[in-house]
Amino acid sequence: MRADLKHPGRGAASNTAGRFERFSTEMTEDSWCLPEDLPVLRTDVSDEVARSLITYNKSPDLPFDRSINPYRGCEHGCVYCFARPTHAYLGLSPGLDFETRLIARPNAAEVLRRELSARSYKVATIALGTNTDPYQPIEKNREITRDCLRVLSAFQHPVAIVTKGALIERDLDVLAPMARKGLVRVGISLTTLDPDLSRRMEPRAPSPQRRLRMIQNLTQAGVPVRVMTSPIVPGLTDHEIENLLEAGKQAGAEAASWIMLRLPREVSELWREWVFENQPYRAEKIMARLREMHGGKEYDPRWGHRMRGEGTYAEMVAQRFNAAVKRLGLSVDLPPLNCADFAPPPQPGDQLTLF
Repeated sequence: MRADLKHPGRGAASNTAGRFERFSTEMTEDSWCLPEDLPVLRTDVSDEVARSLITYNKSPDLPFDRSINPYRGCEHGCVYCFARPTHAYLGLSPGLDFETRLIARPNAAEVLRRELSARSYKVATIALGTNTDPYQPIEKNREITRDCLRVLSAFQHPVAIVTKGALIERDLDVLAPMARKGLVRVGISLTTLDPDLSRRMEPRAPSPQRRLRMIQNLTQAGVPVRVMTSPIVPGLTDHEIENLLEAGKQAGAEAASWIMLRLPREVSELWREWVFENQPYRAEKIMARLREMHGGKEYDPRWGHRMRGEGTYAEMVAQRFNAAVKRLGLSVDLPPLNCADFAPPPQPGDQLTLF
């Protein structure tokens, strides 16, 4: 797609069919070569009746074994989002569909309550927002994430939240009491301090400075925050590692983490379109660095490799991150959240004890 045909306010530059679709469509030139602007794409939200909510995983790359996601797709439109390929399973494009055709799960809290109440359930920290952002713009009116947090609070169940969305501040009335009981921590993704670059890569996510205020407001309310310098883009944002960590520390973050840019499945094509359009003079260097870390490929999905890469450049990034974290007094590993107080709350109809 030509740069002058990019939809304003959206991250992906195309909407190619998902890998499970038999037919595909593409933009073609009409030979007139007349400049034209495409209209702003409006967000369409459909409802899905969830049958289950907690998703379990056995990945050695992840510090949790279960997660919940109130939404499918994400309006923030981060072009590098590793979750884009999941839209293909819905018969939708990982491109523009992922950020414009969203799926909400309005009964998520009800299903979560049922699953946590099962006698067979064994408590462990639930990750919230690992696939799509629980505080993307549609949460303002839908409040599905807020309803899920209320359920987790009622059960005294630990939760780790990952978000870029400033809307999380709305829920401090739920999060702050949970934090005092050791039941919650939050990870704020901070990719760059350059507002123009952020707007291009993450068109509908809060600005870098707004995310730093989020860290400050959360920590002042007693909610522990990890600054996540993710993803690090080789040749584009890697020079900011130390500055990102310093900014996060100054805002109040007590821990930090990082992940290298990864391009699974359709994300690779979407990223190439974006980087050659937006960073034409750096694009070849960026792609060469990625291939260098993945054995000549743009992405290698092997466990223990996919999030960091390997080789001289990857080792240098890790060393710089570790040195900055040590100098700033940031933690890499935090104490586990409180699982000891988990208990299903009394339900209507339960027989109350007389003594």
